[in-house]
This record gives sequence, structure tokens and C-alpha cells, in this order.
Amino acid sequence: MIPLSALPTINAVLNSLSAIFLTIGYICIRRKKISVHRFFMVAAFSTSVLFLISYVTYHLQAKITKFPEVGWVKTLYLSILLTHTVLAAAVPFLAIITLTLALRQRYEKHRKIARWTFPIWLYVSVTAVIIYVMLYHLYRV
Repeated sequence: MIPLSALPTINAVLNSLSAIFLTIGYICIRRKKISVHRFFMVAAFSTSVLFLISYVTYHLQAKITKFPEVGWVKTLYLSILLTHTVLAAAVPFLAIITLTLALRQRYEKHRKIARWTFPIWLYVSVTAVIIYVMLYHLYRV
């Protein structure tokens, strides 16, 4: 069994992988490598699902973690956290819709929504890692 204290690190790794897979998938579709694009986007979706399961598991059991600093650093942290949280609420819906359109071969609609889904999903994945680093590594005593 994985200790509860390991889940924030696992979550950061999963978000890092998701960001990497999203980026590779984007590069592949720009180069018209459709099957490789599909593989990496499904990989990004899968790691995001694993992240969500791990995240919910952690937050159902753990105490609330507060950012330990004050001043401009806390303002920066809260700004990142706010934008991350608002956009993170949209990612599951956007990702499912985008993936479903692709699987149903409705590529024109898939492309239109993917133009929104990709940058939002990438931002959420990257800022999740930034939040993790700020919360657990930069300002921990």
C-alpha cells in the first residue's frame, strides 16, 4: 500500500507526465503523425485519470495543507493556485469531449475544441507541478 504522504509526489509525477505527453502529442499532430499523436493524447488522458484518482484519495484523507509563507510569495502562490483551480475544474469535461470527438472521427469538431482544451490542460498540468514544488519543497522547514 502506498503511504498517504507519498501521494503529493505521485500526483506531481503524474501531472509532469501528462504535460510531457500533451506536448509530444501536440508536436506529433503538427507533424501529421496522427497515430503517434493519438497514442500520446490517450497517454495524457490516462495519466490525468490516475492523477484524479490519487488526488481525490489524498484529499479525502489528508489535512488541509497551508502555504507557510507570507507577502509577495504567498500572493504569487495564491494567484497560481486560483487560476489552476478554476481551469482544472474544466479539464475533465474538455478532455472527455475532445477525446470522444476524436474517437467518433468527428475531426473538425475535435480540432475546434482541442484548440481550447490543449492549452488549458497543459497549463493545469504545469501549474500543478509548480504548486507542488512551492508547497512541498521551496518553503518547507
